[in-house]
Amino acid sequence: MTQSPDRLYALLPAVYRLRDAEQGYPLKALMAVIAEQVNVVEDDITQLYDNWFIETSQDWVVPYIGDLIGYRPIYDLGQNQGGSTPIDLERLRIMVPRREVANTLHYRRRKGTLSLLEQLANDVAGWPARAVEFYRLLGWTQELNYQHPKRGRTADLRKMQPLKQLGTPFDTLAHTVDVRRPDSGRGQGRFNIPSAGVFAFRLKTYPVTYSPAMGLQNLPHDFTFSILGNNSPLYNLPQPEPSPTHIADLLNLPTPIERREFENPVLADGKEHIQASDAYYGEGKSLVVWAPDWPKKGAPQPIPRQAVIPADLSGWQYFPPRNYVAVDPELGRIAFNPGQVPRHGVYVSYHYAFSTEMGSGEYERSLSQPNGAKLYRVCKTHPEARTFDTLGRALDAWTAERASYPLAVIEICDSAAYTESLTINLLKNEYLQIRAADTTRPTLRPSDYSENILISGAQGSRLLLEGLLIAGQNIQVYGPDPEDAEARAQGDLCEIAIHHCTLVPGWLLTHECEPKRPADPSLELINTRVRIEIEHSILGSIYVVTDEVANEPVQVSLSDSILDATGSECEGPECEALGTLGPVLAHATLTIRRCTVFGRVYTHAIELAEDSIFMGQVKVGKRQVGCMRFCYVPASSRTPRRYHCQPDLVVNVPELSTQDKKAEEMRVHPQFNSTRYGTPDYCQLASAPAGAVEIRQGADDESEMGAFHNLFNPQREANLRTRLDEFTPAGMDCGLFFAS
Repeated sequence: MTQSPDRLYALLPAVYRLRDAEQGYPLKALMAVIAEQVNVVEDDITQLYDNWFIETSQDWVVPYIGDLIGYRPIYDLGQNQGGSTPIDLERLRIMVPRREVANTLHYRRRKGTLSLLEQLANDVAGWPARAVEFYRLLGWTQELNYQHPKRGRTADLRKMQPLKQLGTPFDTLAHTVDVRRPDSGRGQGRFNIPSAGVFAFRLKTYPVTYSPAMGLQNLPHDFTFSILGNNSPLYNLPQPEPSPTHIADLLNLPTPIERREFENPVLADGKEHIQASDAYYGEGKSLVVWAPDWPKKGAPQPIPRQAVIPADLSGWQYFPPRNYVAVDPELGRIAFNPGQVPRHGVYVSYHYAFSTEMGSGEYERSLSQPNGAKLYRVCKTHPEARTFDTLGRALDAWTAERASYPLAVIEICDSAAYTESLTINLLKNEYLQIRAADTTRPTLRPSDYSENILISGAQGSRLLLEGLLIAGQNIQVYGPDPEDAEARAQGDLCEIAIHHCTLVPGWLLTHECEPKRPADPSLELINTRVRIEIEHSILGSIYVVTDEVANEPVQVSLSDSILDATGSECEGPECEALGTLGPVLAHATLTIRRCTVFGRVYTHAIELAEDSIFMGQVKVGKRQVGCMRFCYVPASSRTPRRYHCQPDLVVNVPELSTQDKKAEEMRVHPQFNSTRYGTPDYCQLASAPAGAVEIRQGADDESEMGAFHNLFNPQREANLRTRLDEFTPAGMDCGLFFAS
């Protein structure tokens, strides 16, 4: 609500303003200073009024409002110390959720209802959930006068869907009694009379809008939803529940779409036909497919639901009839009739799942640019917003005007694929930002593997890449030629920042998410001293190649990112996450915070490593420089001094024997649900009992180590378990189960 600095001056009589103008506006300057302080006071008064209400109050006020209504916060897993950093504020929002405080009185009125347990999971932990009363799934002898034909049913081998849902939150089959309690810390039970369970879905769904599908080279009529060519399960776009007392079902939760659920049988001409379900398929829903001018010119788009056949395309052996298209939602595959290959490409909109907003994706990002920067827009799919249709033409346009606009921003406004390779050469003190527009995910890929993104620059120049998906190529940063005196006189790039980008580990993926080129790095720094800053990104190996080690090492900084050398268990030289050509150490100094690293790190020095997981051996040249704190580092590593790191804490116990130390070292070895990029649970730490508590709560603030530290999952889980105990009816036990 900040007012104009001249608003007090405008209230003065005109005669004083005229006299002030004759004297060079000294009064106007004085009134502007006074107005600035008045605006500060007025804004503070307005904010104080807003702080009376839970909907508009600042985050630090929420605990005080909660205290007025008897809300008891949870401090089992760390207490916010009043910091003002973004991480401190996010921790405070997790420890004292605004939505939970707002609904505290509502919870007390509804205590004992099943739907309240679901709402607690949403409000307290931010996880969509489904609550289940396990006594309804017990096999029992029914009273003939009070029959429940849909409860306690034995398995019917002719019905596949109930069998496929066995053990899931949507299980409907009868079970024998399990005497273990669902909230037991040793082994969770389920099926008993006083037992209930809350199945939480931790993965989030993210959209991909009108993106080109990847066609198979040897099968031109077959496509994958993923532009990288890998199997990508399609997820449901959760629909709001109709009432507060409704128990969530498949359409209300971020669940993978199954083939059976995607089917919609209809009767036509006396026969049963299978077509896509309107609950999932269509514009504004979970998925939709476009094929311009298919099956004939001017055909309606997107492809009508009646022409979509759910099918199993695991072997690419099914050919749909003419004028129909087959879709496999479990694998993310599309098949056309071989005699009706789309001539103008295939475009898809769908939803995929991941743990958080990391790498490229159609989620909200805070965009910024320096004052005076010239904006160039690039777009393929929306002609009304198009300025340029390729990045190369936008770069050429800026190159022609760079003398007048040394600061430039190139913004890609859609989620299309741009098949081109870039060569960027920045002059002295120039700044260039290449970014995806908010809620878009453009893809950069070359026409062949011999082309890469080449970057060089002069003294004081800077480059920012944001929101891009870079596949099939890497980024090569070149410094001045050591033998070219004129080039060395111009200096080197100052900084390259990579924010919210994905440099696909292994360049491209097979159908099973295996990297096609595991030995090729994602980022190469060749004879340069540029500073590298990487945030909220996913990328493959970083290679530092230099002919002169007498200069200062390259500064590499990573935070909240995944550095993946395409596997944590490989032994070859291709598994160096940070290194150089040959067995020598990379001439680089690393600063890494809240990251997960797959592969070896061979570097000159580590200034700081905190709250991170290193799955490969770490070897530094200068051990007396820097420190590592609250990290997991393999025992065979050569590192700077370590503080509260694993497995040091569990093996450096004098009472343990050698065999026990090895067992403890194996116990705290980080376990992941998946280590392959392209899978929904990529890099997600395994829950108990597979995952050790020393890793899941091993950070300095007792959150988990690694790239997903800022999700504060341990704090969410502790809060939710405590609230479930508080609001579960007397005599019942409620357990928390992770469905994803």
